[in-house]
Amino acid sequence: MNKLTKPLIIKSSWLLPSLTFAILLSGCASLGKGAAEAVLEQADSQDTRQCQVWGKPFLGIAADLAKKPSKTKVLFVHGVGDHLPGYTTQFLEKLGKELNLNVRSENQIDIALNTPLLPGKNLGNLRISHLLNEQNGKELTFYELTWSEITRAEKSLLDFDTSGEYQFRRAGINGLLKKFSNDTGPDPIIYLGQSRELILAAYAQSFCWMATRNWGDLPASGKHACIDLNDSKAELIAKDNYVVVSHSLGSRIAIDGMQRIAEMLAAPQKYLNTNKNIKLSPKTIAALQQKHITLFMLSNQLPMLQLGRELPEVAGQGATYCDPKGANYNKRMVSKTNIIAFSDPNDLLSYGIPPGFSEKYIDSRLCADITNVNINIAKIMDAFGIVELANPMEAHVGYDTDDRVVSLIAEGIGNPATSALVKQRCEFTKEVQ
Repeated sequence: MNKLTKPLIIKSSWLLPSLTFAILLSGCASLGKGAAEAVLEQADSQDTRQCQVWGKPFLGIAADLAKKPSKTKVLFVHGVGDHLPGYTTQFLEKLGKELNLNVRSENQIDIALNTPLLPGKNLGNLRISHLLNEQNGKELTFYELTWSEITRAEKSLLDFDTSGEYQFRRAGINGLLKKFSNDTGPDPIIYLGQSRELILAAYAQSFCWMATRNWGDLPASGKHACIDLNDSKAELIAKDNYVVVSHSLGSRIAIDGMQRIAEMLAAPQKYLNTNKNIKLSPKTIAALQQKHITLFMLSNQLPMLQLGRELPEVAGQGATYCDPKGANYNKRMVSKTNIIAFSDPNDLLSYGIPPGFSEKYIDSRLCADITNVNINIAKIMDAFGIVELANPMEAHVGYDTDDRVVSLIAEGIGNPATSALVKQRCEFTKEVQ
């Protein structure tokens, strides 16, 4: 993925393009070529970007890799904008290098997702890759969910707007901005409509494949549904390690997807008994209830995307579901959901998670803990003390290729395995109750 194509393919939000271009164009024009070059050189030579972490210490993926004989599995969920399978390639390569996983499977597996609960509906693509270290036997299976196929047909309604009949009437830059806006802007709107159920079903299917199969047991390719959660899967679920990484709208999808799974497990007769091909045993539910799952949310948007939405089915009852002495402890979904929320203050559409948010707006059955990472992704340029500028586009889309972010995901913070880069570049403040 090169620098020229990156802003056009990812993940980001609809208001950024016009703001970004307006700021950058006016800034560079007023400074002049020589001054602009001086500012950029200064930004490159003095990297003063902040990285502050508030919350509980957390372990990274490396700690899971050290646990044997368990397998470590990572699921990535993209945000808005049209994506094609393979969009995580750069992130996966950097993560593999950081974890010293020096061998990658020659072939990748592509599963066309579907479910008997929504017959005849295509739910996107799940691409699966396998990384390992031949010397120490550590291995990681990486699941990349591409749900763009669900919204692509609806967004085609806007194709006329960038067709030959209209495009020539716009200025060149405005034409590019219009294409970007038409690609990214509709997804949050579409997610509020009927397609939301399809996208959440795609997440559930991806999670199911991650939980119930090891690399060698996956189908080679084709259209498949994950429907078998019988007793034989309980041992696999109990011993393996799960991590979810998401970006922007993908964070809302991940939380909503987990809450949907919690609802299905709490009332299987309502969701699953209508299709006798789906098998779900009490042993698999009990195994899942022991899991500790970590969600790394890049460019977190949970507070903004909560606006105008209904509250979770079960909220404000953390003590009764998550405390072993609580009355509903045996009805939780997992033992702990550790949410690591990344946001750049110069990313106009990402937010830290405020105190009390989890208790009110996240399903109590997820037993969520929150850690906020306040990190400058885009470099701040100081134009001779007159004005400070950080590219909000880079601040929104650059998380998954930032070395500090990758290190935090790989080794965590506040633990003996914390990387030297994070120790040097990030400040950690431990929060206690």
